Amino acid sequence: MTEQSPDIQTPEASPAGQSRPSSFIGVLALLLAIIALAVVSWQWLNSRHKLNELQQDLTQRLEQFNGYNQQSLALAKNADERSTEASARTMRLEQQLAESRDQLESLQTLYLELVNNHDERLIAEVEQLLIIANQQLQLAGNVKPALLALQTADSRLQHVDSPLAVQLRKGIAKDIQRLQELPQVDLIGISLKLENLIDSVDKLPLVSERHPKAAAHQFSPVEENQFRRLVREVWDDLKQMIRLERVDRPEPPLLAPDQTFFLRENLKLHLLTARIALLQHDEPSYRADLEQADKWIRNYFDLRENPTTTALATLKQLSSNSIVIQLPDISETLGLASKYKLTLERSNNSERTHDRNNLERGQ
Repeated sequence: MTEQSPDIQTPEASPAGQSRPSSFIGVLALLLAIIALAVVSWQWLNSRHKLNELQQDLTQRLEQFNGYNQQSLALAKNADERSTEASARTMRLEQQLAESRDQLESLQTLYLELVNNHDERLIAEVEQLLIIANQQLQLAGNVKPALLALQTADSRLQHVDSPLAVQLRKGIAKDIQRLQELPQVDLIGISLKLENLIDSVDKLPLVSERHPKAAAHQFSPVEENQFRRLVREVWDDLKQMIRLERVDRPEPPLLAPDQTFFLRENLKLHLLTARIALLQHDEPSYRADLEQADKWIRNYFDLRENPTTTALATLKQLSSNSIVIQLPDISETLGLASKYKLTLERSNNSERTHDRNNLERGQ
């Protein structure tokens, strides 16, 4: 009995000793759980804070990226526009370059043609000047324009040393000398005198309109009585009713007013045709019209008046002038120019044919 009691007390004391460690472990586990929860909470809060910061940073970067993207799009659009403009400019420059090349080729061709045909063109110009001079002499009779054309043609040939050119210059010099030796006719001066004479026709006094000049009476300063004054006035009136005049012509022509108008107009017409004949160097018609005008003035106009005598003197002076000049013929010089031109054309044609054959052989 005594030996069994200890055995019975031992198991009763063990639960009390085991409860203390179990409560400690539970408290410790609770503390650990609280600590773990606090750590987890802190980590969660820290992670959320970092996540918010990361989101804000990402938002800012996205906004910055969007700004950069818009700038990039604007730059890309600007670059496209500039690229399009550059392409258009390049195309225009290429077109202009092609046109410049074509123009350069054309200019080169033209330059070669001008170089090859210089003498031919020069002689053609000289021939045209000689034709103009010949026309001025043969058709219009103008010496000065013809002389100017010949002098111009001679100046064109100064730098040509070929034998044909020297021979042509000799002919031109001979024609120039013959024109310079011709007598000078003042066609402009004669034409102006005829024009002034035409203007003065209306002022010429007709013989049918001539009246004798009244004699001037001198009276004494003594006062006359009424009877003498009346007798003198009656006597003056009687003298004015009858006039006596000495006429140099046996039968002075009397013209009606309408005939007077046609007389003056016909006289103007003869002077005008004389002026036209002057410009045409038609001396027979010129002299015939002046003679007819002189005859009419002597028959119908008062020869005692100064305008009539002045008109007759002008007609006499105009009739004494010679308006016909023996103009030289420059057909021989013109033939030399045509011969020279034909020779150059044949020479240039042979050279072109030779160059063309050489080119074909080279190909």
